[in-house]
Amino acid sequence: MTPPRLFHLSEVGNIEVFAPRPVEVPSQRGSGQEWLNGALVWAVDEARQAAYFFPRDCPRILLWPTEETSDSDRAGWFADGENSMIACVQADWLARIEKQVLFRYELPDVTFRSIEDGWMWVSHDAVAPIQVNRIDDLVDALRSEEVELRVMDSLVPLRDVWQTSLHASGIRLRNAANWVEV
Repeated sequence: MTPPRLFHLSEVGNIEVFAPRPVEVPSQRGSGQEWLNGALVWAVDEARQAAYFFPRDCPRILLWPTEETSDSDRAGWFADGENSMIACVQADWLARIEKQVLFRYELPDVTFRSIEDGWMWVSHDAVAPIQVNRIDDLVDALRSEEVELRVMDSLVPLRDVWQTSLHASGIRLRNAANWVEV
């Protein structure tokens, strides 16, 4: 599969080369997927880059409809039909989101391969960025990508969202208040 445009978002604005490195906190992976905790360079495709328009450690749950999404889930979550994604964050992170500056690095697709989830890509090789752009207003950047930012007191009420027909991704949930892995 030929990669789409790929990006890496960072709070650091002067990265000249992305070197493969293992994830800081390994995830439990399915059989045959343990290698994803190893030394890699991670990238996100252009369509889902907004999933990373947040401070690095910000816990968030991202939702979007897929071809398999039921009409009732679509209507219940995306009633207005104007957004392509919903990003749920805790209220205590909003000030940090509003103040954070990010750098969006575009990466060449030559050495990347899909991890078969349709939006994340990895490379075993070091990668020099093609270009870098500064993002000063993350809330506006989310809006421009048609992402609805839902600010909540807690993400815990969303624990069962993985049981819906939506795509649900949880990022940095270990940093969410009262979140306990089950």
